[in-house]
Amino acid sequence: MATRPRTAQEQHRKAVAAYVAAGGEESVQRVITAIYGVTKKLDQWYGRQLADLGLTQGEWAVVAALAKAGETCLTPSQLADLTNVAPSSMTHRLDKMAERGLIRRSPDEANRTRTLISLTGDGWDLFSEAIRESNVVESDILRGLTADERAELAGLLERVIEQLDRVEA
Repeated sequence: MATRPRTAQEQHRKAVAAYVAAGGEESVQRVITAIYGVTKKLDQWYGRQLADLGLTQGEWAVVAALAKAGETCLTPSQLADLTNVAPSSMTHRLDKMAERGLIRRSPDEANRTRTLISLTGDGWDLFSEAIRESNVVESDILRGLTADERAELAGLLERVIEQLDRVEA
């Protein structure tokens, strides 16, 4: 019976070796496997943090989308698109969030058949609390990098994101 690597670094090396043995280019596999590993670990931590805040991943997606929209209200359909859920699921999610006082529904003055969604003060407070808590962990993760290394890493990842946009277009 094979033993499971104990550290994240050992898991990373083993995964890269498997992908290279299957024909993957080593430098590509090192990067992609590292990004996946960081994402997986952060997702686990964020899941625990959201549970502590009494939020589901789906509710967080709505709070974050509304916060990123700033003063612009969004429709339930826009939120469904942004969070990759069916409109009927979004309606149910918004009902629960409205009951908790996190979001506000308002009629659209320009189109009375539409409803506009925005964060309430409590919704903004929850968003701010989640960001402050996650910033502590994220800062700890990046503590081993200098400010210049952080800037370089951010720039490189932003270039990867630009490339993803080109591939998707």
